[in-house]
Amino acid sequence: MNDDAETFYAQVGGHETFVRLVDAFYRGVAADDVLKPMYPEDDLGPAAERLTLFLEQYWGGPTTYSERRGRPRLRMRHMPFHVNPDARDRWLTHMRRAVDELELSPLHEATLWDYLQRAAHAMVNTFEPSGIGPERTPTASSLPLHPSDPTS
Repeated sequence: MNDDAETFYAQVGGHETFVRLVDAFYRGVAADDVLKPMYPEDDLGPAAERLTLFLEQYWGGPTTYSERRGRPRLRMRHMPFHVNPDARDRWLTHMRRAVDELELSPLHEATLWDYLQRAAHAMVNTFEPSGIGPERTPTASSLPLHPSDPTS
């Protein structure tokens, strides 16, 4: 653990602040019909613990996340999930409410929010509206540009 009071982690209140942030965030996720199914456990507790540990480590707190799970590799860990712009925006909506509940100083709030927005945008891994994409019948725009010559 970095005991340096100059870390962002220490400046915003340490562990208790990150627990409050994550708890508020998951209250929103629990009621979200798009995001909730992305969490493999019925109970959001394990996901909340992982997010808390990750954020604490990222912002200069204990390194428990890496000790338990190894390198964060966020993109790889989110690849199995359908993270499209709608999911990203929903995630940001719940996180925005959670950040607002913390009532941080303007500088700390802006710093945290900037990171969360960048992270959310980086996790987008598809632009399909849902699942692996709806079954579609071919349209003129999806047909090959150069169909094979029927006379050959």
